[in-house]
Amino acid sequence: MPANIGPTAIGLTPIGPGIPAALHAVLTSIQDAIRDLQTPQAPKPVFPVSQAKLPPAASYPTCVCLVSDLNILAHSDGSHWLREDTGAVIV
Repeated sequence: MPANIGPTAIGLTPIGPGIPAALHAVLTSIQDAIRDLQTPQAPKPVFPVSQAKLPPAASYPTCVCLVSDLNILAHSDGSHWLREDTGAVIV
């Protein structure tokens, strides 16, 4: 594994050798899932949400969602949800 991809490079504490085997397996699967999310190797599904149920943009800066009732992608600039097709603010 390249040095910049290891568990500590993505903010995870290495799993210690004294952990019980059952817990070690669970922690390893959690670390692997987090690593997959942080360093995706393939496209991932986008969170679908209706316009009326968009969460506060300030809580999700630089995140993307699919506004299902408008059938468009939107991203948060930290203040507003913006349409990817026109750049207009979604109200």
